[in-house]
Amino acid sequence: MKKLLIALLMAVAMGADIRAENYPYRSDYLWVTVPDHADWLYRNGEKARVEVQFYKYGIPRDCTVKYSIADDMMPDGKEMETRLKDGRAVIDMGTRTTPGFRDLRLTAHVDGKTYSHHVKVGFSADKIEPFTKEPADFTDFWNKNISDMRQFPLTYTKEKAVEYCTDKIDCYLVKVTLNSRQQAVYAYLFYPKNAQKASCPVVLCPPGAGIKTIKEPLRHRYYAENGCIRMEMEIHGLDPRLPKETFDDMARAFNGRENGYLYNGLESRDRYYMKRVYLSLIRCIDLLTSLPEWDGRNVIVQGGSQGGALALVAAGLDSRVTQCIVNHPALSDMAAYSAGRTGGYPHFNKVDGMFTEENMRTMAYYDVVNFARHVTADTYMTWGYNDNTCPPTTSYAVWNTLTCPKESLITPINEHWTSDDTERGQMEWMLRHLK
Repeated sequence: MKKLLIALLMAVAMGADIRAENYPYRSDYLWVTVPDHADWLYRNGEKARVEVQFYKYGIPRDCTVKYSIADDMMPDGKEMETRLKDGRAVIDMGTRTTPGFRDLRLTAHVDGKTYSHHVKVGFSADKIEPFTKEPADFTDFWNKNISDMRQFPLTYTKEKAVEYCTDKIDCYLVKVTLNSRQQAVYAYLFYPKNAQKASCPVVLCPPGAGIKTIKEPLRHRYYAENGCIRMEMEIHGLDPRLPKETFDDMARAFNGRENGYLYNGLESRDRYYMKRVYLSLIRCIDLLTSLPEWDGRNVIVQGGSQGGALALVAAGLDSRVTQCIVNHPALSDMAAYSAGRTGGYPHFNKVDGMFTEENMRTMAYYDVVNFARHVTADTYMTWGYNDNTCPPTTSYAVWNTLTCPKESLITPINEHWTSDDTERGQMEWMLRHLK
C-alpha cells in the first residue's frame, strides 16, 4: 500500500503546477509523509504517528532530519531530530487535549543543501468552534448598509470584450458604479453564445486577495459553455485592462503589510475598506438578476481564499443566493490570535498592536464565521490541511458553523491551492444542484 502511495505522490509531483504544489516540480528530491490514520484525523487524546520518507533522484537517502511540532500557525516547538534509515523514520507527533491541528515541520540538510517540508494532522476537528462571536446588531448593521446602498440606482456600463469571445461564448466588460461618489468595481461577464431569455443560472466569482488584474478570464470558460452567465469581478475599482506593471506599482505602494487594504480603516466598522467590497457583492447580484437571460431561480457564488470568504459573505447577506461554492475561505476567525489560538488570513498577529478593542470590534462585523451563521444556500466547500495561508483550523471553524445543506471535499495534502479537476468538479456539483 505504501509503495502505491509513493508512486501516486510522485505522479502528482510531476503533474502539478510549478506555482502551487507540495512536491517540487522537476526536483531532485521528494518528501513523503504518511500519517498512521488514512484521513489524517484523530480524536483528542489519540497519538498521531507519521512516517517520514526522503528521496533524492528517487533513491531513499539516509540523513538526519530536524523537526519541531507546534499547533497550527503557532510558533515552533522544541527542535528535535531523528535519523532516517533506508530513507525512513517514524515520528510521534503526540496529541491534543482540545480540538485543533498540529504541524510537523521538517528540515533535512543533504549534499550541502537544506530541504524543508511540513504536514498537519487534526484532532477532533469536527468539534472546532470559532473564537469570534456575532455582534448583537450584526444583521441590523448590514441590512441598513444594503438599504442605504440601494438608494443609489443600479448603474453600469457594458462593452464587448472581443479578446475573450469564442465560438461558444460572448464576453463583456462591465463597470458597476456603487454610489454617488462614483466608486465602482469592474467585471467580465461571460454568456453562452446566443443565450435565450430566462435560460441561464448566474454565477458571481469574487477574486482572491491582492491588488491585481482579473487573472486568466477564460480559465473557467466552461461555466458559460455549460449554459451559465459567469461574472468574474475585481473589488478595487481598477480597470483590468491596465498593464500588469501598473498593478504591480499600485500593489507595492498601497498593499504593504503596514498599509494593506485589509488593514485600512480597521478601527471603525463604518470606515473599514471591506465595507464597500462586501456591499459590492450585493450590487453585482442585483446586476446579474436584472439580466433578461437569468433563469429567475439560480444564483451561485463561487470563489477561493479571499474569493471564498466573499462568496460566504454574499450568501450570508443575500437570500437570493441558492448555491455557495467555496475553497479554503480567508477572513475567518481573524481575532482568534488574540486568545492564543489559530486565526485566519490576513493573520493580523504579524503586525504589533492590531488587536485593539476597536479593531477587534470591527473584525466581528466582517468575519466570515458570522456570515456563515446566516447562509441558507446549498454549500460545497473544499480545503486542505497543509495550508498556511488559510489554515485548516479556520476552515473547520467555518464548516462547523454552517447549518445549511452542505457537502465537503477535503484534500489533506493540499497547501493553498486546488487542482483544475477539483475546480471543474465544483461546476459539475453546481449543475447537479440547480433549482
